[in-house]
Amino acid sequence: MSKNACGAGGAIYGLGFIGAVIYYIQHADSFTMGLVGFLKAIVWPAFLMYKLLEFFQM
Repeated sequence: MSKNACGAGGAIYGLGFIGAVIYYIQHADSFTMGLVGFLKAIVWPAFLMYKLLEFFQM
C-alpha cells in the first residue's frame, strides 16, 4: 500500500481539528479556557466516538 492511500483520513482529521479549535476558542471566556479548548480539539475524535457509543448504548 502506498503512502498516499491514507491521505484522506489526515485531511478529514485536519479539517475537524481546525473546526474544533475555532469552536472551542470562540466559546472560551478566558485564556485558560481557550488553552483547554485547544487541547480538546486535539482529541476530538475520542469525544466523538464516546458520544456515538453512548448514543448506541454499547
